[in-house]
Amino acid sequence: MEVFQVLGNTLWVYLFQVSTALHGILPYSVRERLLSALGIVTYVSLIPSAPPSFPSSGNGLWYTAPGTIWVRDFLPIGNGYLGAMLPGGTSQEVTQLNIESLWSGGPFQDTSYNGGNHLPSQQSKIAEKMQNIREAIFSSPTGTIDNIDEIMTPGDTYGSYASAGHLVATLDSTGSVSKYARWLDLDEAVSRTTWSDGSTTFLRESFCSHPLQACVQYLNSTTSHVLPTVTYAYTVAGVDGLPAPNVTCLDDRTLSIRNYVYIPGMLYEILAQAQAPSGLVSCSAVSGASPPNATLTVLGASEVWISWVGGTNYDMAAGNAAANYSFQGPDPHNHLVTLLSSANRTSYAEMLNGHIKDYTSLVAPFSLSLGQTPDLNTPTDQIVAGYRTSVGDAYLEWVLFNYGRYLLASSARGTLPANLQGLWADGYTNPWSADYHSNINIQMNYWAAEMSNLDVTRSLFDYIENTWGPRGAYTAQVLYNISEGFVTHGEMNIFGHTGMKLGGNSAQWANYPESNAWMMIHAWDHFDHTNDVQWWKAQGWPLVKSVASFHLEKLIEDLHFNDSTLVTAPCNSPEQVPITLGCAHAQQLIWQLFNTIENGFEAAGDTDTAFLDAVISKRQQMDKGLRIGRWGQLQEWKVDMDLPDDTHRHLSHLIGLYPGYAIASYSHELQGGLIVNGTFMHYTKEQILNAAETSLFHRGIGRGPDADAGWEKVWRAAAWAQLANETEFYKELTHTIESNFAPNLFSLYTSDGIFQIDANLGYPAAVLNALLQAPDIANINIPLQVTLLPALPLTWSNGEMKGARIRGGITLDFAWNDGRPTTATFTVDQNVAGRERDVIVNYGGRVVAQFRSNGGYSQTVSSF
Repeated sequence: MEVFQVLGNTLWVYLFQVSTALHGILPYSVRERLLSALGIVTYVSLIPSAPPSFPSSGNGLWYTAPGTIWVRDFLPIGNGYLGAMLPGGTSQEVTQLNIESLWSGGPFQDTSYNGGNHLPSQQSKIAEKMQNIREAIFSSPTGTIDNIDEIMTPGDTYGSYASAGHLVATLDSTGSVSKYARWLDLDEAVSRTTWSDGSTTFLRESFCSHPLQACVQYLNSTTSHVLPTVTYAYTVAGVDGLPAPNVTCLDDRTLSIRNYVYIPGMLYEILAQAQAPSGLVSCSAVSGASPPNATLTVLGASEVWISWVGGTNYDMAAGNAAANYSFQGPDPHNHLVTLLSSANRTSYAEMLNGHIKDYTSLVAPFSLSLGQTPDLNTPTDQIVAGYRTSVGDAYLEWVLFNYGRYLLASSARGTLPANLQGLWADGYTNPWSADYHSNINIQMNYWAAEMSNLDVTRSLFDYIENTWGPRGAYTAQVLYNISEGFVTHGEMNIFGHTGMKLGGNSAQWANYPESNAWMMIHAWDHFDHTNDVQWWKAQGWPLVKSVASFHLEKLIEDLHFNDSTLVTAPCNSPEQVPITLGCAHAQQLIWQLFNTIENGFEAAGDTDTAFLDAVISKRQQMDKGLRIGRWGQLQEWKVDMDLPDDTHRHLSHLIGLYPGYAIASYSHELQGGLIVNGTFMHYTKEQILNAAETSLFHRGIGRGPDADAGWEKVWRAAAWAQLANETEFYKELTHTIESNFAPNLFSLYTSDGIFQIDANLGYPAAVLNALLQAPDIANINIPLQVTLLPALPLTWSNGEMKGARIRGGITLDFAWNDGRPTTATFTVDQNVAGRERDVIVNYGGRVVAQFRSNGGYSQTVSSF
């Protein structure tokens, strides 16, 4: 086995590096054929159907050959703290590792890093420049200017989320492989691989336990009492940029892996411990290795498992002025030793059962059936390959729904929220740094969380409180000359990068101070679904009030149209070029934010009535961001400059349609009344919805020249569902699946290999929006409108939903048959915290029930 102890000399490392290099330069189809020729893919399965232990419901993904391409084939496991990607190898399994906080850049790499902000001494000069920019916009005949570079700052040492290398498990078995299968069980959140080698059948299973904050990989033989020799080693081969690690023996069964993501940079450590109750485990140093290297060897075992824990010296709580924005925490070693000791106090069966119990308790309160028939005779990759737009497949669509919830549950329960790739990234640097883009991406990650009863948002709000708030208050002061609240922009790392990031004429990417407002809609949604007054008082309300305080001061009088309204300026509709005033996206968001202040004020126990009065006054004065333009569209900007052939990927001006409510719950009493070209207008709801539909139609199907992303199609699908157009909804949803989902069901930004998780996580929300709608309303005294099956496609004519959560602390169980509801039971939480409201239930354009959400109330509707 010595050949595997010096990994730099193994054939595997060579082939792994070849695979990695090809991944970056060749199309997938070419790579696959070439890798097959190299012998990397040498497995032929004779299994004619799903493995015997695959869920009989079909709730999982299964394959008949190991994976070769990380982004298309590998299967993800995670617990929020740690992630891993599994190719499903046999005699050798190369598990790619992630640690949620492992980032390059920031103050670890550059002690002068200041979050991309100006210096305090520049505040007055920046204020003058900001005023000049606003005056230039107002005086411009077009209401636009070319750039705002003078108030932006370079994003030096912004950094990137990084891979944590690979754990290599090698089995001394060289026979021919048969009866191969690998699968991801979505009932249990466990990945398994089985194969036969001669007369011996092996089983490997892997999972990441949230209670233990550890990942575990288990191996046994179902037909032999003693396993061949097993070795475990660690490598950073294939992660170009990671320094060589120090790999040593912590004890005779534990590897200690210590490294820096960059020198100087963040420290990380992984402790990996092998357990073999009936065998002998030893740890040995590799002779002459520099830096030190070591491997674990297991002899004579009937079963073996390796548990690993990992961490960094990052501390989110140290991102404030008191800690000099260092984000520097203690060496993770002692904490990891404690975690590993705790994890291995129990048997493997207890670890596995504890993990399954924890995962089930998280996801099981909600369930969905689309009337699907499981296909247990066709591997997942073949189902995906045969999928067609508008034709669809209820089974695959159902699996994708559950997979999206699985990915969010597996990536969002650590210290940090799910990032642009959730938790999984194989590069040293990753596309868009695998960061937190806050003009759609991080928001879409969490769209389905509340309605699908998935309690995973704690890390999201902790992240905002600790990394956006402190430095964001500094940015508000220095960049906007505002002493209240905090602000961030379009791109965020884990080091409080709150400044406006310069990169060429990058206002379209970076000029987005409404990112904080959009995230506060999520804070309100969490409270509105749960009635958790304790959380609202402690965290939700302080965040919302701070953000509203900022925007209260940032709104200015419109001196271009001179209509006495308050607008944002300068503004960019996210990732659109025009720099202008009164962007519809910003105006709608801020209007919704101010409604949140009025609706949440009493529950927060706040007594600052002067603040509340100021919010209500400015809400009345502000432009509401709803104007119908020259070709019948809902304008993206206050200046009517939309182009009918603009198929831009973002639907920013339709945020009030979905996921917001400024359009979906439009009220002409509250939002109507505006001056257009000197004429007073008062739009009806029908006019606003028709204009939104016109804009959505002209925006295209999400395959414009600017992108071909999965998330833009998912957003369009959800928007069509909001308009109750089941044909366009299903066409867009199925188009997403055919165009943007890989064989492992990862969503791809392009068809050839950039992974973005937002479409995976947004997909369940789009599905839900076709089945159940309960959009927010401007005032809690307005009845909540709940609509059943607003955009049900024929493919889902029969189905059932249990445990759905809607606003007001209400749980809904309902079923449908032949495209019509058969029963719907609404159950109100016992404690609604004094937030009772009227609820109206609609189906097919008719009111089918109405009730008051008094605590403990329950009503079943069976007449439709």
